[in-house]
Formats: sequence, structure tokens, C-alpha cells
Amino acid sequence: MLQLPALITDLALILTAAALVTLLFKKLKQPVVLGYIIAGLLVGPKIHLFPTVIEVESIQTWADIGVIFLLFGLGLEFSFKKLLKVGGVAALTAITEVGLTLLLGFGVGRLLGWSSIDSLFLGGILSIASTTIIIRAFEELGVKNQKFAGIVTGVLVIEDLVAVLLMVLLSTVSVSRTFEGTEMIKVVVELAFFIVLWFVSGIFFIPTFFRKFRTLVNGETLLIISLSLCFLMVVLATYVGFSSALGAFIMGSILAETTKAEKIEQLTKSVKSLFGAIFFVSVGMLIDPQMLGKHILPIIAGALVLFLGKPFFVTLGVLMSGQPLKIAVQSGMSLSQIGEFSFIIATLGLSLHVTSDFLYPVAVAVSVLTTFTTPYMIRFSDPVYHFIESILPQKWKDGLASYSASAQHMTETTDWKKVIRSYLVNVVIFSVVIMTLIVFSTRFLEPMLSGFGLHKVITAIITLVVLSPFLWALAFRRTQRQAFANVWMKAYHRGPLMLLQFSRVMLAVIYIGVFFHQLFSPLVALSGIVFSCVIIVLFHKRIRHFYGKIETRFMINYNERQAGDVHVHEILTPWDTHITKFELESSFPYIGQTLMESRLRESFGVNIVMIERGDQVIHVPSRKEHLYPFDRISVIGTDEQLERFEKFMEKSATPSNVSKTHKEVSLHHFTISEHSSLIGKSIRQSGIRELSQGLVVGIEREGERMVNPESNVVFHANDTVWIVGDERRVRIIIKESTSNGNYLLTT
Repeated sequence: MLQLPALITDLALILTAAALVTLLFKKLKQPVVLGYIIAGLLVGPKIHLFPTVIEVESIQTWADIGVIFLLFGLGLEFSFKKLLKVGGVAALTAITEVGLTLLLGFGVGRLLGWSSIDSLFLGGILSIASTTIIIRAFEELGVKNQKFAGIVTGVLVIEDLVAVLLMVLLSTVSVSRTFEGTEMIKVVVELAFFIVLWFVSGIFFIPTFFRKFRTLVNGETLLIISLSLCFLMVVLATYVGFSSALGAFIMGSILAETTKAEKIEQLTKSVKSLFGAIFFVSVGMLIDPQMLGKHILPIIAGALVLFLGKPFFVTLGVLMSGQPLKIAVQSGMSLSQIGEFSFIIATLGLSLHVTSDFLYPVAVAVSVLTTFTTPYMIRFSDPVYHFIESILPQKWKDGLASYSASAQHMTETTDWKKVIRSYLVNVVIFSVVIMTLIVFSTRFLEPMLSGFGLHKVITAIITLVVLSPFLWALAFRRTQRQAFANVWMKAYHRGPLMLLQFSRVMLAVIYIGVFFHQLFSPLVALSGIVFSCVIIVLFHKRIRHFYGKIETRFMINYNERQAGDVHVHEILTPWDTHITKFELESSFPYIGQTLMESRLRESFGVNIVMIERGDQVIHVPSRKEHLYPFDRISVIGTDEQLERFEKFMEKSATPSNVSKTHKEVSLHHFTISEHSSLIGKSIRQSGIRELSQGLVVGIEREGERMVNPESNVVFHANDTVWIVGDERRVRIIIKESTSNGNYLLTT
């Protein structure tokens, strides 16, 4: 009889247990992740009712591969562009709740008598919510199209990045066993440096590679290429001192910016599911039931932090960002659990041998408990909101409403902010590129040429040629020209502007000096600086032209995916109005009718602000526009209006007709001045629709709000008017009108 390797027997046992338990959990409508954990508990070494795994160490290696695939998949869904689009509401909320939850978890650990490292890991474990569990709960409860769900999704995007940063910081603190601020700052700077370097180089080279070899890339080769890139980045990240999970996450985020992202995600989904299942089963294998009973107090304390503390912190963050109390409470009660990232952080502590044995099962127990309660927390958010509203003093409610309205009027990006932001982006990106090229030249190129005569001079010439476009861009590249010109028009701002420009030139000179100093004596280095500056000045046109080609290639790659897709932006407003996308099928009752004939606004209170029909995009369609099968319509309304419309669509078609929420048509608002020509005119008479290619979706007048007003509503002085439509067109129209004194821009 042939003898099977123990690893194959173990895998058969693990996958069989996982399959049986997850079928049961599917039947019970519970998260599959919990099924994997319980399957691991049943086949683990702590329970002997069933056959147990033999080679635990080999399974742990497979579990490590599972972490890599989980983070790679998370990166594919993450995208740095998505991070830039989540907006200030999600960013402020995420930073507030993660920071405060981390501190509260650390304090709870210290009160329990734990060590500083155990307490710090507990805070990290409790601060990161589960994206998988929350999104699934939203779908099952039918609330994914509500406004608070969009905020929560944005918070989860920020949390993913914070979790990766936490893993790096916790690793550093654990190894050094100190909380030195200098060391922490050093780690953050190194992390930022490598993230910028990997992202910039990845965007420049990878989409170009896919484009050059597109005729050779099919499903099989794309899978192999993407996985090879993933594991190469894992090796590189580990080589420079970061975790393998960080490398997988970064490569996933880079590939998320390419046109192959959806295809890669589809191809790797099965592999990710397989290794992810092994990872979660390995999580369950490490649970000791006796230890759970022994540490019931920490489990209860951790659950209370998530049931009470974290919802409060999220609610506080959402309120601080200017959202209404209802949205804040709904958001807070949706983020009251932990999941996959918490397991990874707990596993990190074990692998580094810096945390106690009890912390891991405590984290798993808290996750299991809070996962079961997540749907109920979301479902009861409305009653909790009504209870809080009933006990709040009227003065507090008026204050919150006033703050919410005023916060929305503080969103204007000044010209100075644009100039400063452009300056920082310019300095950071080109400093990273220049320093990387200098390090590569002095550590690799120069030793490689050491066998040739004058090898240092050859190294200097080659490096200077490669550096020249980036040195020019660092010192002289102009961005935000209009904002710069607006600031320059004010004489007292010219001094600071000139200082900013001078600092860029000096920084470029310093980098040249550092490079030559690495190769030559100080005197020769000084001569090299002068020579380099002369060369850049003499050939600045050619250098600028060469840099222009580099930047053009980068921007084409960066916007390649966006160019092939149409997105719908959403700027969150103090109202419940927001935008959701639906797809129509032939069974939709109003197919073939015009928007005027369908009377959707009269029936449901919603407006259609965009129609996508194949490659055609119709922004703010007219009343005479027809509805056709498979049109994707972007609809604006309140939570209640959109819910009624969605239920109507579900009755008239299959549930699959409703597409995933996709946001991007943006809302803009301005206040009508006392001298505006709009005063006394109705919406129809003003011609604002024709001029701006936009649609008036809201008017705020003396504290009262009109959502989706009728076209015969007359404008008054000091009305705040909200328009939805193509962002560039609306902003241009508002800006032109502002210069004529017709509108007072507050966007």
C-alpha cells in the first residue's frame, strides 16, 4: 500500500471539515469565516473528538501563503485612487475611531494587568473592523444603498491602510521593546518612502508592460504574471525590513490601477478562497477551549469595547465631519466587530514571539461573538438613534444641525491650499525618485563599473543623465498654474511663493551635492554641483521635453483604467440625499418611455442625473430622453426615496438587476447673493439646467430644505442651491457666474 505524505492527509482533513461546516453555516446564514474557524477548532490538536492535523508547522506555512493572498486580494479592491475619493468624512472618522479605540484597548489591557506589548496588540486587534463581514451584512439587510453605508465603506478603505501601517509599527515596537518616538517616526518615514517608490515605479512600468505584451497575455499568463509580481513584491518588502503582507497589499494596490484589475481579481479569486480557507482554519486550530474559559473576563471586556466604545468613537468622528446625528449613529453601530485583519495582527504577535498565548484565542472569541451580533447592531441603529434624539436637549439638537450645515460650507479649497499641496506632492515624489537613483548608482552601478578606468566619472555621467529630468521637475515643474497665478496677483503673497520656489531649487542642488560627495572629495563634489547646474541650464529645453514624455507616460498609465470606465462621484451633503446606480432590464415597466412619461420624480421623489448606455454617457438627461434595456441610471434621492425605488425595481425585475453601488456624480452648491439675476426667477426660467448641464436637486432657505424641488420653485436671495451634474462643467459655469457677480461660490 502506498504511503501518502502527512501534508496531503492533513489538507484532505482540513478541506473536508471546512466544506461540511461552511455548508451548515450557509444554511444558517452565518459568515463562512466563522465556519472555517470552527472547522479548525474541530480538527486542531486541542479537541480529540475527530482526527487531528499531524504536521501543524506545514499547515502554518500554507496559512502564511493564505495571508499573502488575502492581502493581495484586499489590495486589488483597495486602490490608491479609491483612497483619494473617500473624502474627508471617512478619513476623519477612521482616524478618530482607530486612534481612540487603540488607546481604549491599550488601557483595558493595562487594567487587566497585561504587559505593554500585549495591551498594545489588543488595542490594534480591536481597532480594525471586518470589511468582509460588514459588506455581507449590508447586502443581507438591504441597506447597502443608504447613505451611511457609503460612509462606512469609505471608513473601511482607510482602515485597511491603517491596519497595514499598524502591522509595521507593532512589529517594530515588538522587536525593539520600546516606544521611542524617534524610532517610530523613522519607521513611518521609511514606510512612506517605499510606498511612494513602489507605487510610482509600479504605475510607470506595469501598465506599460501589459500594453506592450497584450497580444501574448491570456487568462493563464495573466494569472502567472500577477502572482509572480505579488510574490516578488513580498520578497522585496521582506528584504527591506517590512512584512510579507505589506508587499502583497502594495502589489495588489498597484495592479488595482490597471485595466487588468477586474480580470486579475476574477482569476485569483479561487486561489485566494482556497488559501484563505486554510488560513482561517489554522486560526481555529490555535484555539484552546480551556483558555477561553480561563480568560472570560478579557473576552467580555474586548466585546464591550466594540459594543460601546467603538460605536461611540465612530459616531463622534462622523459628527465632527459634519454629518447628521442619524447618519452618525447608523455608521457607529455598523463598525462594532473585528475580523480578518485582527486575526492577522494576532498571528503577527505569535510569530514574533512577543505576545502571550492567551491573546490569540481572546481575539478569536471576541471576533466570533461580535460577528454574530453585527446584523443586529445595524438593524437596531434606527431605534437607538430615535432614543438618543428623544433624550437630547433641543439646544443640543439645534447645535448639531447648525454645525452640520456650517461644516458643509467649509469645503472650499483655497488657492493657497492647492499651491501648498502641489508643492508637497512635487517635493515628496521627486525626492523619493532622486534618492532611489542615487542609492542605486552608488551601491550597485559604481561597484559594477569598478573594473573600468575612470569608473567613478562614468558612474557620475550616467547617473546625472538619468537624474536630470527629475532634478528639473523638482526645481522648476509648474503645477496648479491658475491657483499660483491667483495667489501671485496679491503682492503680499509673492514673497512666500518665491521662497517656496527657491526651496525647491536648493533641494535639487543639495541632492546633486550629496551624490557627488558619495563618489568624490568635497572639492570635486563642489565642482560637480556647478557643472551639473550649468548643464541643466544649458539643456533645460531638452530635459524638460524628456521629462514631459516621462510624465505623459505615467499619467496615461495612471488614468488608463479610469479612461475605460465611467464613475459617479458623490460629495456627501448634510442631507440624506446621495446617488446610487441601478441597471435596467427589459422587464422594467418604464422601458421605452421618456423620463417625463415615467414620472419617477412624482412617484418616488427621485431624479435621474445620468444614464450610461454602452459607451455613451448622458449627463443630466432631458425629460424627452427615453429609457432602454440595460441602461445604467444614476439616481439621486434620500435613503427613504431610494429604498422605495429599489423595492419597486425588485418587484418588477429580479434582484440581480440592481447593480453594485457606484459613486461619482458630484453635488455642488452656491449661495445666491442679494444682487443675483436669479432672484425672482423660477428654476425653469433661470435656464440653469441648460447653462450648467446640471440639475437643481436641493434648495436650503432659512433653515428649511427642499429636496428635488419642482421646476416652478422661485429663487430667493440667500438661498443655498445644490446642483448635480458633470463636475467640470458645473464648476466652470459657477466660476464664470461668480466672476459676473451672479453667484456667491461656497463649494
